Amino acid sequence: MTTLLYTHAACLEHDPGPGHPESSARLSAILAALKAPQFAALQWREAPTATVEQLARIHTPAHIERTLSHIPRNGYQAIDGDTVVSPQSGTAALRAAGAVCAAVDAVLQGEANSAFCAIRPPGHHAEPNQAMGFCLFNNIAIGAAHARAVHGLERVAAIDFDVHHGNGTQAAFEHDPAYLYISTHQAYIYPGTGRRDERGINNIVNIPLLANSGTAELQHAWQEDIEPALRRFQPQLILISAGFDAHRLDPLAGLTFTETDYAWLTEQILAIAAEFAQGRVVSALEGGYNLSALAASTAAHVKALMQAD
Repeated sequence: MTTLLYTHAACLEHDPGPGHPESSARLSAILAALKAPQFAALQWREAPTATVEQLARIHTPAHIERTLSHIPRNGYQAIDGDTVVSPQSGTAALRAAGAVCAAVDAVLQGEANSAFCAIRPPGHHAEPNQAMGFCLFNNIAIGAAHARAVHGLERVAAIDFDVHHGNGTQAAFEHDPAYLYISTHQAYIYPGTGRRDERGINNIVNIPLLANSGTAELQHAWQEDIEPALRRFQPQLILISAGFDAHRLDPLAGLTFTETDYAWLTEQILAIAAEFAQGRVVSALEGGYNLSALAASTAAHVKALMQAD
């Protein structure tokens, strides 16, 4: 079995406005990198549109209706100071959430061991009743809920290595013992959540890292926090919020990860997945705003996924 790649042209058409860091150039850079010869075995699939039923497992009906009603016929509409939508944003957001659900289906049905969803807008800041931080719907949380509702899984883990804490995923998971959420992120930056003492019902593991943290701090976090939590939980499926903005070249934050770090972390996650989850991993793009670093980091991540097949 190989690794699947889910994406859709609509995700390139979401336009948050001139100069916005979450631009379509991000996804274009990733897709170009993943067309290199070394990724020839990657199976590309078109992301379907998420259903309201899928969204509503995480988001309130009011949030779904309000978010989609904000989509303008032309021009731009600001949901908040960071989150701006344009005419194709609703379609893109539905394809992004649909990609993760379809990837979960494919992996759990044995069509592949792993999948990467090259999608935008990102999702991990979207709370059950609020869009924020460039995010409209919480793609990873929706995929996790889909795995439980449709496939009957009892333990789903999400690992988030975006430089920003995934407040939305934490909010969706923190009262439900069927979920484990683990986040490494830079301390004291947006969105201001993710302290170590935010533990949910002992199913939230936050690892805030000080500015300039890099390889040593990441490996220490894995050994001391991430791997022990995963072993205690014994996940049946691992989802990854794959943000690459902790890279040393990223302009929005101050960690110092490299492509090698992302490959290493992916390999560690895959080893746990092989032990507890029949190797089943679904990853979805979150942040990453230096185009060359984003493309190289994503390539390292996807190459590691493919090598585990």
